[in-house]
Amino acid sequence: MVRRITSVAIIAASIGLLASAHAVAPDFIEKLAADARPAEDKARDGSRRPYQVMQLLGVEAGMTVVDVAAGGGWYTEVLSAAVGPSGTVYAQFGAPRDDAQRQARQARADRLGNVEAVFDSLPSIGAGIVDRAVTALTLHHRDTSFLREIYEALKPGGMAVVIDHEGTAGRDNDELHRMLKADARRMIEEAGFEIVEDSDLLHTAADDHTVYIMAPELGRDTDRFLFLVRRP
Repeated sequence: MVRRITSVAIIAASIGLLASAHAVAPDFIEKLAADARPAEDKARDGSRRPYQVMQLLGVEAGMTVVDVAAGGGWYTEVLSAAVGPSGTVYAQFGAPRDDAQRQARQARADRLGNVEAVFDSLPSIGAGIVDRAVTALTLHHRDTSFLREIYEALKPGGMAVVIDHEGTAGRDNDELHRMLKADARRMIEEAGFEIVEDSDLLHTAADDHTVYIMAPELGRDTDRFLFLVRRP
């Protein structure tokens, strides 16, 4: 299945959904298409479906949210656009590898204006303070305690999406940087979350799980599971 289309087109196709129950900031689409947003981020919108993920998660303008293990900050930028100037985004990057990386991540946060860069562990932001959380493409490196930290950061009733590259039983998923959906489900439940939805939103048949996630033929468009979870 080919899903590699322009970011403006994929987001514009969702305009008809903007009147639905969850209302991201009204300029969400414009911010994701803005010149200031890195071109490499925009290029990933077709496979990552930012509007649809925000809609599924129920992100609304004014919320306090966290991008957990934020990496380069792709979801940080999406969350910033979704919650708008009245919202707050914690971009939990963790310890940077060097000063250049720290400066680049801080510069992104400063440009966005409603983002606080966190170069420490997730518990440093405080417990029970966020409405929504995203963690993407990192669970395969982690254990249940990682998810428990997300649980503690959320308010009761708060929700998160857990996204990762899907693997297949019998393969060396560690080497391929993938994981089994069943293992993710087990860890989520062990952490105390309720699973609200096991979504195929980020599924693609173009990835058969047999190659490394950064293999050129995938073009960074891997088959991904997505769990929507809630802290009771």
